[in-house]
Amino acid sequence: MAQHPQHVVVVGAGIVGLSTAWYLQEQGVTVTVLDADGVAAGSSWGNAGWLAPALTLPLPEPAILKTGILATLKPDSPVYVPVRADRRLVQFLAGFARHCTSGHWNQAIEVFNLANAGALSAYDELTGHEGTGRVEEPTLDAEPFLAGFVSEADRSVLVEEFRHVAATGGLTDFELLDRDDLHTLAPSLGDAVTHGVRLNGQRYLNPGRFVHALADAVTARGGEIATGARVTDVSQRGPEVRVTLENGESVVADSVVLANGSWVGGLARAHGIRKLVQAGRGYSFTVHPDQVPTGPVYFPTQRVACTPLGKPEEGLRVAGMMEFRSPDDPLDPRRVQAIVDAATPMFTGVDWSERHDEWVGSRPCTTDGLPLVGASRSDRVFVAGGHGMWGVALGPLTGKLLAGAMTGTSSAGDRALLTAFDPLRK
Repeated sequence: MAQHPQHVVVVGAGIVGLSTAWYLQEQGVTVTVLDADGVAAGSSWGNAGWLAPALTLPLPEPAILKTGILATLKPDSPVYVPVRADRRLVQFLAGFARHCTSGHWNQAIEVFNLANAGALSAYDELTGHEGTGRVEEPTLDAEPFLAGFVSEADRSVLVEEFRHVAATGGLTDFELLDRDDLHTLAPSLGDAVTHGVRLNGQRYLNPGRFVHALADAVTARGGEIATGARVTDVSQRGPEVRVTLENGESVVADSVVLANGSWVGGLARAHGIRKLVQAGRGYSFTVHPDQVPTGPVYFPTQRVACTPLGKPEEGLRVAGMMEFRSPDDPLDPRRVQAIVDAATPMFTGVDWSERHDEWVGSRPCTTDGLPLVGASRSDRVFVAGGHGMWGVALGPLTGKLLAGAMTGTSSAGDRALLTAFDPLRK
C-alpha cells in the first residue's frame, strides 16, 4: 500500500465520488474532483432518493429467473434487455444469471446486512458535521414509507423476503396494513391497491439537491471540482498518477479514485479490474397528484418507486425499470410509457399526460450484485462503483470505507466489507 496520499483526484462528481472526496478531506487529504459533465449529472440526479436499508438488497435474485429470460426481451418488462449483438452484454448477462440463485443471494445478503447497518450513520456524519464542510441538505424520515399491493399473494412475496433478511441478521421493522389503514395514510392510492406494508426506520432525500449540497461542502473545505473534464487515461508513473483529459491537459496526484459510474470499466481495466460493470438504466419523471403522498410509496410487483420531492408543489417522482444497454443510448419512450401503464391503476387524482422531467440514468451493475470498492492492481489507483440501484443508499458509506482504506484508518468492520467489495475479486 502506498503511503498516506496528500493529493487525490476523484473521477466522478456523483454521490459516490463526492462522498469519497468528503471523507478524504476528513483525513487531511487535498482533493480534485473531475467530471465529464457536471455535479449529479448522471444517475445521482433522477433516482428515487431512497435511504431504505430494508429494501437495499442484492440485485441478482432468484425471482428474475422465475419470471423467465424471455420476459426480459419485452420493452414493457420491469427488467428489459434489448436484442442486439453485444458480446460484453451477453457475457455480463450470463454472469448475472449465474448469480440469480438462492445460494448466491444468501451470501450476498449477509454482506448487504453489514453495509446497511452503517449506511444511515454515514449520512448523519455528513449532515451533522460541526464546522466547515457540513452538508446543508437534510435527509428526511420516511413517515410513512409504504408498499402497496393488489393482492395478498403479491404482498406475501415481500413479507417472505423481509423474514429471510431478518433470519440472516438484517434489520427489518414492518407492519401489515389493510385497505382502510393504507388509504388513510395515502389517500391518493387507487382502488386497486388493497394490501399494504408499512416500513419503519427508513429515510429519503431529494438526490439532486443533496449531491449539490455535498459538492458545496467539498468546495467549502478547499476541494476543487472541475466539470466538463472528461478523463481519457489514468497512468501510474512511479510515485504519482497522471490523469489525462480529453482536451490534452493532465492532472498529477498521489492517487486517483475511479467513481465514474457505468463508465468505470473503461478506465479500470488497464489497472487489472476484470469484473464487468454494465449500465442498468432506470427511468423517472415527475407528476403532480391532487394529494402528494407524505412519504415514499413502493409497488414491488410493478417495480415502481415513488418519492415526494419536498414541498407538495414540487410533485412526486415516479421511477422504475431496469434496462441493460449502453449508458450512452438515448431515452426510450416505451420505457417511460411502461412505468405510466404500471402506475396508473395504483393512483387516483394524477394527470399522467402532464408528467415532466423525463429522465434516464445509468446505474453501474456487477454480475454478483456487490459494489467494487478498493485498490486496483496499482496501489495508487482505486475504484468506487458498481452499486447498481443502491449508489445513493450506500454512497456515503462507500466514501468512508474507501477513504479509510487509502489512509490506513479502517476499522475491523470496515475491512470485512472491503474484502467483500474487493474490485479484484473473480
